[in-house]
Amino acid sequence: MTAGPCGFRRARRPEQVAARRAAILEAAVAMLRERPVAEISLRELSDQVGLAKSNVLRYFDSREAIFLEVLDRSWQAWLDGLEAILTAPSAAGPGYRREVEVASAVARALLADPLLCELISAMAGVLERNISVDFARTFKRRAAEHSGRLAALVRAQLPHLDPIAALHFAGAVVVIVAGMWPFSRPTEAVAVVMGEMGMPSAQEMFTAALTDGLINQLVGLVARGAAS
Repeated sequence: MTAGPCGFRRARRPEQVAARRAAILEAAVAMLRERPVAEISLRELSDQVGLAKSNVLRYFDSREAIFLEVLDRSWQAWLDGLEAILTAPSAAGPGYRREVEVASAVARALLADPLLCELISAMAGVLERNISVDFARTFKRRAAEHSGRLAALVRAQLPHLDPIAALHFAGAVVVIVAGMWPFSRPTEAVAVVMGEMGMPSAQEMFTAALTDGLINQLVGLVARGAAS
């Protein structure tokens, strides 16, 4: 490896490159636990890792590509956890009880992973705006795989759900989180006004809206399939 600014030595062997990429991703995750992705600059992230911006860009296309990589890994880990949470298929109860149980479990898993919600909310409007075609191709294929896996997990619990409807639900999960998550993180001024108006806290509203939204989506898809 050759020495560079700030004591940086360029990684040349595959294991060295992998270690450097891992260090950058770990720093990104640590910063995300303290503030939104929109408030994290490439310079700040580079300083956290102890590298110059130009050196960080040797390992990732852009700042946005770094956070999309974090999203990809977080999404996969979230699905692993969800698979462990969901139980084996059971006989349908009265009405749409099983559908409500499954949708509620998905909602609870999302609520337990604010980092994933943050990145999903920034995915289309921010993070996908500054990446190369090659990286976009890789990321979108992985995202499609994650949606397909979620659809399969839901169908394992609800075998009567049409495969296309299950994929629709998986897509709705992303859309609902992306649309609602920013409202769960209001500015101080907005939080004050919400309190003055006697409104529930932003987090309480997000919890209720996310859960109800996913339940309505899943029950509606099942009901629509049964009526066709």
